Amino acid sequence: MTAGEEPIGAGRDPIAAPAVPQAGLLNIANLLTVVRLLLVPVFLWLLFTDGTWWRIGALAVFAAASFTDRVDGQLARSRNLVTDFGKIADPIADKALTGSALVGLSLLGDLWWWVTIVILLREVGITLLRFVVIRYGVIAASRGGKLKTMLQVLAIGFYVMPGPIDVLRWVTMGAAVIVTVVTGLDYVIKAWRLWVDGRASRTADGR
Repeated sequence: MTAGEEPIGAGRDPIAAPAVPQAGLLNIANLLTVVRLLLVPVFLWLLFTDGTWWRIGALAVFAAASFTDRVDGQLARSRNLVTDFGKIADPIADKALTGSALVGLSLLGDLWWWVTIVILLREVGITLLRFVVIRYGVIAASRGGKLKTMLQVLAIGFYVMPGPIDVLRWVTMGAAVIVTVVTGLDYVIKAWRLWVDGRASRTADGR
């Protein structure tokens, strides 16, 4: 499930439409999220172990963990498996995977630290901002956000992958950084508008 996933029943008339019961905590979507979290230390262990085959193993684990992010979101939406646990754990698992990969690559000297810092500041900042404005509404995930995630995963994968593909790494990571910053600024603008409108509505209602 994605971080900007719209809650079940959003936009429906609460009187005309019956409430949809929330799925149980133990379901396949949440299980995949937990698996993604458990794969993070495995990925780091393989990444920091010297040798080409260990790098290939790290790449395989990273790819598998990234794939679970796409699958659990689709399952949660199609089978009505959205839970409060999933809404919290899913973005944490995503940030843990990409964040650990970026920091790990920088510690190894494979990736510039400024790239890691820019991406992590954007991801952590937007996550905190999401909690600040959630009382006023939810900003749905945009195509730019999905493109950002795809580019980050591809770029990290190329950096983990052994072999002389430096140009491909630089180009993909450069695109990922640009889209990450642009979508972050777009989210800040949307969050600001949502906050202003929410405050205005509360003032008008006398709250």
